[in-house]
Amino acid sequence: MKRLNLKLLFLSLLAVGLGSCTDLEIEETDSRFGSQSGEFTGLEDPQGSLDNIYNDVRGQLENQADLYALAEVSTDEFLVPTRGVDWGDNGVWRTLHSHTWDANHSFVLATWNNMNRNVINATAVIDSRSNPTAQQAAEAKFLRAYSMFWVVDLFGQVPFRNLDDAVDVPPIVLTRAEATDFIINDLREAIPDLPAAPFGGSVAANAEAAKFLLAKVLLNKHIFTGSGTPDNGDMAEVVSLVDEIEAAGFALYDGDYFSLFTDEADSETILFTTSSVGNLMWNGLHYKQNSPDNEGGGWNGFSTLAEFYDLFEGDPNINVPGSNQEDRRGFVPTDGSNLGIGYGFLIGQQYDETGTAMTDRPGNPLIFTKELPGLLGNDERTGIRVIKYHPENGAFAGHKVIFRFADAHLMRAEAKWYMGEDITAEVNELRTLRGASALGSVGAQELLDERGRELYAEFWRRNDLIRFGQFTAPWSYKEISGDNTKALYPIPANALTSNPNLVQNEGY
Repeated sequence: MKRLNLKLLFLSLLAVGLGSCTDLEIEETDSRFGSQSGEFTGLEDPQGSLDNIYNDVRGQLENQADLYALAEVSTDEFLVPTRGVDWGDNGVWRTLHSHTWDANHSFVLATWNNMNRNVINATAVIDSRSNPTAQQAAEAKFLRAYSMFWVVDLFGQVPFRNLDDAVDVPPIVLTRAEATDFIINDLREAIPDLPAAPFGGSVAANAEAAKFLLAKVLLNKHIFTGSGTPDNGDMAEVVSLVDEIEAAGFALYDGDYFSLFTDEADSETILFTTSSVGNLMWNGLHYKQNSPDNEGGGWNGFSTLAEFYDLFEGDPNINVPGSNQEDRRGFVPTDGSNLGIGYGFLIGQQYDETGTAMTDRPGNPLIFTKELPGLLGNDERTGIRVIKYHPENGAFAGHKVIFRFADAHLMRAEAKWYMGEDITAEVNELRTLRGASALGSVGAQELLDERGRELYAEFWRRNDLIRFGQFTAPWSYKEISGDNTKALYPIPANALTSNPNLVQNEGY
């Protein structure tokens, strides 16, 4: 494990998606290739190729655009309003939140290319002609399954190239159901040959991470296959998989919620990367909110909706200490503590590291407002800001959580609920640890809301909204509602041109 950590730490930010990969060519790094007519002859260094895939994934998860934006900014959890000319970016952020994207959206193209590239590069490691060890093949199957999961979730069809095909042969296309079965098979084959996760998780694939991902796929299987109804056998397997993760030593964390998002080992983190969390830290903070190792301040972009903030317990208009808020909503310090920067949801007057009330650059009180005039026409102060990773742990610290047990705990509860069980006690177990009052009962809305409160800014909001049938519901500053075709993103325009086996998704 130390070998991989060192390799990841020595690499600087990885440039991903710089070129078009829609033809799914394997990158010629340390690989041996056959002729242009096909005949893959194996990789010379499967471990080196595996490390490269990990680093690709690391770079992709570090990005606040692309996958993160498709999964989060398209929901009620985040919007990126244009402030003057800041964050205009030709409308790429606004169209995501308003559901007005099209097949030429740059984040759609980059995510499609990145995830499909991961799939083909992992396939090359898995191939027997590359002579991988059992663990190398298992890790590559996990990485292939993880990347293919996002293609299935976001796009609904998966191009797949046979390594022996000539370069001018377009990849076949797996249907959503076929790709779902492919992912499930990869994970089931990988689990026996993966190492157990250590306490605090690991940066490389482990058995518990594979079980987590398998549970996630099974929980969404009725969406991916179009059956519309969860299968009891699949839900029972979700419960069993989470029970196995728990038996391996993972458990809900009973300490400070925001400690989960530091590099300290904890009982919840199953899988993480050494991706910098700087983007998630600074993308919403004001220009004048800074830290000793980032005196340049925040970027004043990402905000959240009033209705999402209102999902949390506490005073609806302020979030200073003593506002009767649950732990996950965080707080705005008024005494200069925590570098003067709050945790969680920042609303109202902001204070600096001396406890002095801050002003914006024109000199107005720096009061983050609950409402915005819209996606355009904003000043420096509009919108509630969100910060889950904090600069007091390092302005660009390299520890981002991918899978953690609280998500698994809620997946297990949801699976039981689909099978008709009362899961109120299980949900309240988590709420009690997070300083929230107990719920009297739990149904679909309570489950969705609890997942939102627990897992905000962790890539899952779009996936959850779709599973609970609410992704196309109206919310503030959203132009298009009720269009079920928006539950899938379009196949990028140039991918359709390069692969005639692809068919554009309905509605585009």
